[in-house]
Amino acid sequence: MTEKITKKRLVTAFNNLTAEQQEEVKTLYPRGFSEVMTRIDKPNGDFFYVVPYETEEVSYLVKIDVKIDDGAEDDGIDDFYADDEIKGADELADDDMGDDEM
Repeated sequence: MTEKITKKRLVTAFNNLTAEQQEEVKTLYPRGFSEVMTRIDKPNGDFFYVVPYETEEVSYLVKIDVKIDDGAEDDGIDDFYADDEIKGADELADDDMGDDEM
């Protein structure tokens, strides 16, 4: 009979891996993690992203820090340029109109 060997399964942060394991993960995903990341939703509504990483003994889900651009900083972006004036713009416009008359 063949005995089925079950790997230990762990979720861990990238920074908790050894330096060698971190290098292996980087080598495994040389173009970055965006195409292999999976979002894990927690019951409280929080979430995190993971990438798979396998060793002979352990099957890891490695947490990857991801900056989410939720657009919250864009509030008031329309007002950003509201006070922006080009000094002398009115005079330049008047000068341009005068050139046609010559």
